[in-house]
Amino acid sequence: MQTSYNPESQTLSSHAPDSPRSSQSPPPSGVQGDLELELLGLANALYNLGTTVINDSTKDRDRPGGAKLVGLGANEVVNHLMSIDNKAQDIRTMIPFQVLSDIDNARNPMQLTKERLERAATENQFMNGKIAAIDSYRKLLNEALILNFPETAEYLHPSQDDIKMEV
Repeated sequence: MQTSYNPESQTLSSHAPDSPRSSQSPPPSGVQGDLELELLGLANALYNLGTTVINDSTKDRDRPGGAKLVGLGANEVVNHLMSIDNKAQDIRTMIPFQVLSDIDNARNPMQLTKERLERAATENQFMNGKIAAIDSYRKLLNEALILNFPETAEYLHPSQDDIKMEV
């Protein structure tokens, strides 16, 4: 029994049996949505090819009529890959090399995103600390300058009117 994917009907069910969701969110519209559906079709074709290879036995080796189910499954995979390649020509989305490398190394790309967000948050907090330290130092320096050099007070603490005029 051969299972095929029809991108027009969008009936491919790819949720995990243990998933609390019974369906996935709809694909985006346009070329990216078509590409996503084709990728789902490829995943389904690869799964079907794998199960066909496992279930294939030697009794079907000399089946009359020629092509075996493995060959048909392989052709379906090749057709999906060809379709994906054709659709990819219309998409200009750049994928960071690190994401592709993580996928090749069986790492979840979302982990990379999480790590980068955490690093950005840490660096942001570090920079906010530096800014607060510089502001505190500037206030202390201005107070010391005003105390020792009162004639510089108008330059160190400009009035609100002076600030508005500079902008």
